[in-house]
Amino acid sequence: MGDEVTGAALKHWDHPAYSARLQSGRAALAQLLTESRLDRDRPMTGLELELDLVEPGGDPAFANDAVLEHLRTDGEEDALYSAQHELGAFNIELNLPPRLLDGAGISWYESDLAAILAEVREAGDKAGVHICPIGTMPTLFTDHMGVEALSRAKRYRILNEEIMSQRGEDLRIDIEGAESVDYTSPTIAPESANTSVQFHLQVAPEDFARYWNAAQAVAGAQVATGANSPYLFGRQLWAETRVILFEQGTDTRRANQRAEGARPRAWFGERWVDSVLDLFDENYRHFAPLLPLCDEEDPAAVMAAGGVPGLTELRYHNGTVYRWNRPVYDVQGGRPHVRVENRVLAAGPTAVDICANMALFYGLVAHYANADEPLSARLEFAQAAANFRAAARHGIHADQVWPGRGLVPARRLVLDELLPAAAEGLAALGVGGRDADRYLGVVEARCRRGVNGATWQVARVQVAEHRQRMERRDALRAMVLDYAARSADGRPVHEWEV
Repeated sequence: MGDEVTGAALKHWDHPAYSARLQSGRAALAQLLTESRLDRDRPMTGLELELDLVEPGGDPAFANDAVLEHLRTDGEEDALYSAQHELGAFNIELNLPPRLLDGAGISWYESDLAAILAEVREAGDKAGVHICPIGTMPTLFTDHMGVEALSRAKRYRILNEEIMSQRGEDLRIDIEGAESVDYTSPTIAPESANTSVQFHLQVAPEDFARYWNAAQAVAGAQVATGANSPYLFGRQLWAETRVILFEQGTDTRRANQRAEGARPRAWFGERWVDSVLDLFDENYRHFAPLLPLCDEEDPAAVMAAGGVPGLTELRYHNGTVYRWNRPVYDVQGGRPHVRVENRVLAAGPTAVDICANMALFYGLVAHYANADEPLSARLEFAQAAANFRAAARHGIHADQVWPGRGLVPARRLVLDELLPAAAEGLAALGVGGRDADRYLGVVEARCRRGVNGATWQVARVQVAEHRQRMERRDALRAMVLDYAARSADGRPVHEWEV
């Protein structure tokens, strides 16, 4: 969440009081559920997109302050988006307002995204940098890993201090993939390599568990088709390296806690759930707070007066537990609601690719959440987690275990079963057939050609290394600049030439 930590919050940082407020917030949320006071309107959707900034030579540009200064949308009620800092000084985050998907809603998302990205590129031009929607920044190297790599926004500096304090030792990034990385860092700067897209789906509270469980079950297929993060610190690692980097880069566990099996903050989960409260209870049980107390609201008093509590402490704590499908409590227009925040996918490569990934996600969860027999009754949770891990490692060439199919190539599973299911789900959401065909068709083409962002990046670097005789670092710079230009062109990644 993008809220800034205030000076007042720092002054009142009190861990026991914060824990008590978390419990009070949980009780208020339970009361809202019991009294049926959460919004049940038609399912609204939302989108967040993180971007990297790149120097003209291809290295990361620590210039988010300059770019954001050109993007000020404060006070513009009709603004298409808001822009803000992210963890890295070379990252920014864009937030689009919530909307319905029915009719041509996904096309409107694409149109708005294309216009927003054009505006951000213009701001980047004024700051002398390029914009790159990509999963892990390929030209971020270990010599970039000083504290200057972190955004100057106060909350990220505090987050760094709290994670490192709770951990009690340097972070270790130790990843074995096609190649390997083993690097220790005194800050959480390596995590800034990650940029992603998040899809939000507001649901009726009684439906939340079915939608969250469905999102968990299809996460592997999402990552397989949308992987876009093969490089870190100059090495080719996993197809979606973000997954393992997020786990290691935000790990607050001390050595003895890791040995005892304590959960990392970037967490797939451990079971299917029955209620949104299950997830907030796990947050409280397994994870210590990271960000300061920020509100004097008494949720019980607000509830007793018939008001709507903001539950700020609960929301802040939830924002520092990095589930791949996160529960969200929020208030819009005075009306409280819950939603699923899907966080499994990398940013990019283009607006149409993002909207294709969106169509697959919304279609699949709408279909499987409302199926007569839920996937959670036919698929072991541990197998859903294993599918997710396999997809992160191998991307579009991963295998998945699926009910009634056994072990099947992800591409085959998507083509045979998941695309028709997603089409049915989109129809149930009111999405027009033209939109469904267009965006699911992009996913189909990726599967038939075996091409997504990760495979294109690897192929492009190999061409630079083997045909053009470039050193790896220069090959990565050339690839990133080519990627940024093709992303601006707007054609989906499966159509990009190598």
